[in-house]
Amino acid sequence: MVEFSLEHFTVLLVEDNRYVAKIMSAILRDLSVGNVILARDGVEAIESLKASVDPNERSVDMIISDMVMSPIDGQILLKWVRQGRESPDRFLPFIMMSGAADSETVREARDQGANEFLAKPFSAESVVKLVLKIINQPRQFVATRDYFGPDRHRHIENEIETERRYADEAEATIVYSSDEKVQPKNDPRIYLFRLSNRLRELAGGLSVTEFGELPVKFLEEADKLLDRTAIDFHDWALEYLVKMSGLCTDAKQEDITERLGSFKQINLLAHELRGQGGTFGYPLITHTGKSLYHFTTSPCPVNDDALGIIKAHIDTMRVVFKDKITGDGGETGRALKTSLDQAIRQQGKPADQ
Repeated sequence: MVEFSLEHFTVLLVEDNRYVAKIMSAILRDLSVGNVILARDGVEAIESLKASVDPNERSVDMIISDMVMSPIDGQILLKWVRQGRESPDRFLPFIMMSGAADSETVREARDQGANEFLAKPFSAESVVKLVLKIINQPRQFVATRDYFGPDRHRHIENEIETERRYADEAEATIVYSSDEKVQPKNDPRIYLFRLSNRLRELAGGLSVTEFGELPVKFLEEADKLLDRTAIDFHDWALEYLVKMSGLCTDAKQEDITERLGSFKQINLLAHELRGQGGTFGYPLITHTGKSLYHFTTSPCPVNDDALGIIKAHIDTMRVVFKDKITGDGGETGRALKTSLDQAIRQQGKPADQ
């Protein structure tokens, strides 16, 4: 295979968690990406895309965005990229990233026009696989009256995707230029955009037509980075646990409306923890964070007993870090999971597996 180089690539990374943004930025640079532009949310991303438009050049080659952000999340950003009048390139490759990687969430991102979905916890290898998939196997774009985005026809895990945006290619109008940015409104026709593979040319050269890969050394460097940052993750996660404890303490004195707000903040913090624990060798943190996220997802109980369940999650995660319980934790890990799951079931809400 041809060895690709990403030194001429510009990636817009949209992530509101500073720690995750730092890690992903470092991974991309270790993979030889020449320019990484960081935006803290969808607002900054849109402003960055607007401000960096050069009529003679394409300033951003790929977007990697977290899904859960405020005030503009990844889904709204994706919709703007695909449909916004001021979008600099409605064909921009877009990787959606989230700790919630259930089939419904993945399908939702795909239906909005995402090229690929990156589940947290992620590894350097999983990032490489998606980037290479976009470069080596770009999907044609489909435009209908109610959809504009990559062709969704693809095998998903063990499920064969049977639904297509069009019944037969004979019914479609084939387009080979991105200058014809068509999204029919009252037009019943279907348009299939089959554009030249600019990213492959950018990574391998104008004459490259076959699949390529990244040199092994880049992946090795990225993996070493994740090993080095495990200690930093420990400190960052403990800060989140302190924030959660403070929210629990405040919630005891709050009325129902205020308490709902505190639970929502705890839910967002749990979402972050569930997405990162496994990346740095703490799968029990991912399991407990996922359980807490599930428990605090609306509609959920907001009484004092529920606060006790939240505190049980926090205490479990503190034990994991205090005793440095990595991997599955063996007998200790199983005992922690069993105790936590039993406490949740007593509240009448099943534990998330």
